[in-house]
Amino acid sequence: MTSRGYLRPVRPTEIESLEEFDGFVERGIRSLSGFHLQSLALADRSEALARLDVAGAVFLGCRFVAGTGPGSELDVRRRGGLVFPAVPDVPFNPYRAELYTPAELYAGLDRGYAATLDAAAYAWSRTPRTLDKSLAMALHDHAIDDAVEEFTAGRRIVGVMGGHAVRRDAPAYLAAARLGRTLADHTGLTVLTGGGPGAMEAVNLGTWLSDAPDAELVEAVGLLAAVPDFAPDVTAWAQAAFAVLARWPGGTESLGIPTWFYGHEPPNLFATRVAKYFRNALREDVLLALCRAGVVFLPGAAGTVQEIFQAACANYYTRPELVAPMVLVGRDYWAEQLPAWPLLEVLGGRGALGPRLHLVDDAAEVLPLLLEIGGSRR
Repeated sequence: MTSRGYLRPVRPTEIESLEEFDGFVERGIRSLSGFHLQSLALADRSEALARLDVAGAVFLGCRFVAGTGPGSELDVRRRGGLVFPAVPDVPFNPYRAELYTPAELYAGLDRGYAATLDAAAYAWSRTPRTLDKSLAMALHDHAIDDAVEEFTAGRRIVGVMGGHAVRRDAPAYLAAARLGRTLADHTGLTVLTGGGPGAMEAVNLGTWLSDAPDAELVEAVGLLAAVPDFAPDVTAWAQAAFAVLARWPGGTESLGIPTWFYGHEPPNLFATRVAKYFRNALREDVLLALCRAGVVFLPGAAGTVQEIFQAACANYYTRPELVAPMVLVGRDYWAEQLPAWPLLEVLGGRGALGPRLHLVDDAAEVLPLLLEIGGSRR
């Protein structure tokens, strides 16, 4: 209980695979009260379900044995289970239990990008808004929230934000890749990006190849540069990335958090886990809130500027010990071309934000600054 006498909320026990379900049954559990069962094919577990007390259990998108007998959906409902049924006519699972992988989002690429799950979900999101569609989006993004929480638990996350328009053949792309490589090579940090193309892809690529020599990173960037941009051909752009993954398998994991709101920007393939949201406002909030070890801003446009000031606002109003380091890369860019820095300086002079703000010329200066201002520890 808290000091005021109220009970602390208890997180429900989640069952996200049949193996977990079978494990609970084998241990002799008799009641599923307080359990959340997520997206399970329970048709072959009808006998076990019939023996269990399901009152107070929540079933999210589970599939039951047909009919009305023991272990069926109707039986579970009659005995007090709360069943959220599968949502029809959507190209994705609104109750998914795990983050996406690039292979899942790009399944079907051999028939062209339009045949992939990623493209289908975006096309569906552009259809007229209805109540059931809004519900499916909300359920999906809630499930992604839950999966993000599980993936990031106990990790120190450092975020890198930057423009989607950086081409693979640009010097800025290689510089961003080297930054990702440096951050991932630092023990105890997990790298997070917005999950899209451009600078975001470069950082996830550098993270993936963090254990490879710099010469191999340069070689990988050279291979990708043969298809320098995702426009006009996402298929060729993604196939070039798959070729690099095949050439250098088993890389370092990282997290990408893109959105179907920017559906014209395909997710990159080098983030090993992808938390893709429909609602961009929710995605931005999650993206920046995770970066407790610091957030780095490479040159970008409106989206990156939005992220700068959203992070600054959260830092401005939080407790001093919770202010996350912010490092802007590109002194001329952020001070002159797109002058976000002067306003940040003014805000920083009014509270605890100032000592955690830095403007640098080169990405090589980022990690020492994060260490110096307490953003991470070995």
